[in-house]
Amino acid sequence: MSEKILCSVVVPVYNEELVIQETYKRLKAVMDGLNEPYELIFVNDGSRDATAKIARTICDSDKHVKFIDFSRNFGHQIAITAGMDYSAGDTIVVIDADLQDPPEIIPEMIGKWHEGYDVVFGKRIKRQGETFFKKLTAKIFYRFLKSMTEVDIPVDTGDFRLIDRKVCDALKAVNERSRYVRGIISWLGFKQAGVEFVREKRFAGETKYPLKKMLKFAFDAITSFSYKPLKLASYAGVTISAASFLYLLVVIYQGLFTNTTITGWASTLAVSLFFNGIILIILGIVGEYIGRIYDEVKGRPLYIVRDALNFDRDRALGR
Repeated sequence: MSEKILCSVVVPVYNEELVIQETYKRLKAVMDGLNEPYELIFVNDGSRDATAKIARTICDSDKHVKFIDFSRNFGHQIAITAGMDYSAGDTIVVIDADLQDPPEIIPEMIGKWHEGYDVVFGKRIKRQGETFFKKLTAKIFYRFLKSMTEVDIPVDTGDFRLIDRKVCDALKAVNERSRYVRGIISWLGFKQAGVEFVREKRFAGETKYPLKKMLKFAFDAITSFSYKPLKLASYAGVTISAASFLYLLVVIYQGLFTNTTITGWASTLAVSLFFNGIILIILGIVGEYIGRIYDEVKGRPLYIVRDALNFDRDRALGR
């Protein structure tokens, strides 16, 4: 019979050859200090550098370390999901490999779990090494998301968190493709608490979330938990219509009482702006939701595993 595991630590990695060894050392030091059975699960999300090779070497030397190798890049949230699917611990901790979220907080999270909390999330009270733009947009996004949904998603939190086994099992029943894991966990309910920490500078390498990916992530989060944007399309349409109508009045006034307009041009432009503004806004928002529906109905698996190391046979086969 296999050893009962207190904590599974899930670490998604993508092109992290410069940091994965240090991540392993710090995680191992923290987890060894607990004097409890544990496992470290590195999930390689289609890295194109030496990340997978280094992770395999670590697996060979330490049986506490497990490795899941995707067939290609499926995305950060999917990598987190796979790590949870393969985990065996009574608790599961998700932490990124860049060491911005300090592993030394994990014992405090486990302490909260012993107090009876099912979800313990890391709450950032300060973000070091990030630009003013990144801090500002993150602050605005979290508060905007909170205002758009009825789900109580804690602000200033990332995926760094601990969840109980029963939360993980409930999460497995949620199969949506465009995943916002921290939002889904909040949607599940359960008793939650936060642990405050200072987010550190990235240990090495470059961020895997440039502006383009951050915007996509934000759209996924909003469309996963709110249909208010569809209502906002109507409100925007009304606003543009009203503004265009007022502009039409100005154009009519200019045409009748001044010589500042070219006959027919301004009124045609106003009418064109009126209809095109409404149509494009509504089509764009509706398109976001239709695209999500399209992804869901295809019914493809969330991820494909090329290889799984140091798991028992059933878990290696994804059972």
